[in-house]
Amino acid sequence: MTTIWQALRAVLFYSGLVVLVLLMSLSVCLVGFFPFRYRQLCLTFGNKMIMAWLNITCGVKVKVVGLENIPDNACVVLSNHQSTWETFFLQHLFVPASVILKRELLWIPFFGWGLFAMRAIAIKRSKPAGAIRQVLKQGKQRLSKGIKVIIFPEGTRVRGSEVGTFMTSGAALAKAAGAPILPVRHNAGQCWPAGSWLKTPGTISIVIGPTIATDNHNPRELTAQAQQWIANAL
Repeated sequence: MTTIWQALRAVLFYSGLVVLVLLMSLSVCLVGFFPFRYRQLCLTFGNKMIMAWLNITCGVKVKVVGLENIPDNACVVLSNHQSTWETFFLQHLFVPASVILKRELLWIPFFGWGLFAMRAIAIKRSKPAGAIRQVLKQGKQRLSKGIKVIIFPEGTRVRGSEVGTFMTSGAALAKAAGAPILPVRHNAGQCWPAGSWLKTPGTISIVIGPTIATDNHNPRELTAQAQQWIANAL
């Protein structure tokens, strides 16, 4: 009976999600001439509505700790990757922000339009060398304009409470741009697990750590420092 109830709630959530994504895509056309910062504020309001709808339909709440650690200036956000949830939530939490994601997501009708309008850095994961160069080039451009860059250094969603192996591209970008690293840990996979369309009621906890200065360490050392903090945060 619990599974049937979860399934019904999930169907209701996804029905509303489709409507919200369509409205967000329409808003892209309406606010496309706005400066990026204001355009993203409008679009990420849709992400906020999606989180509210998730709470109403599936009983998933969010608790954020460490908001005081978010810098006013640009930084590279390194977060663990467990779910689709963080793609929605982190963009409105760290607005203005640009997310690094796989290029195939831009091909999704309507949803991909919104990602493109929010200046996502879409990479080809099949060509890692080219992807790293793209991250460094476009990431530095975003950071120079005061836009935070969100990176999931595990590269793919990791199930369970363990943290996967981190790639060094995020730390390399922060080092090259002279920007601090902001480590983030969450447990979204407990409520919105990868590979499942069912949602489990509960509270997603997200912890934002203190920034990590990049002056005196190389990318490998910075990656290890961020990974250690994230692994021990929850």
